[in-house]
Amino acid sequence: MTLTPQNLAQHAGQQIALSDWIEIDQARIDAFAAATGDHQFIHVDPVRAAAGPFGATIAHGFLTLSLLAGEFMTRGGMPEIQGGKLTVNYGLNKVRFIAPVRVGRRLRNRAVLQGVEQGAGFVQLTVQNTVEIDGEDKPACIAETVFRVYV
Repeated sequence: MTLTPQNLAQHAGQQIALSDWIEIDQARIDAFAAATGDHQFIHVDPVRAAAGPFGATIAHGFLTLSLLAGEFMTRGGMPEIQGGKLTVNYGLNKVRFIAPVRVGRRLRNRAVLQGVEQGAGFVQLTVQNTVEIDGEDKPACIAETVFRVYV
């Protein structure tokens, strides 16, 4: 699918991306804990977390969310907007963490273009992201993101 600032509105309501699967290992969880200072045992203490409600360590919700700005964009995720000078994250409208991401699970993002608005020198996209957990019925996260494509 080739997306341009001129044809984006034609794709509203359609899936525009499905990322590759990304494994969430303990090293990634530990690195996120170190970066954010969130060292809650359910994330970083495998022994204590095994006795907790999830049976293992789990990824931080915000780690899962951060993948929308990183790996899900570059690993088979959002396509480049042809003819756009720059695409930036503009914000989030709604985020929900539906199911825990246990260590060792794989995630991918399914992105559906919800809406397109024209601005002065940019096109604004609203995208519904569903972060799926391999082999599980419930997603890890559903997030509505907003991007601006400068033209």
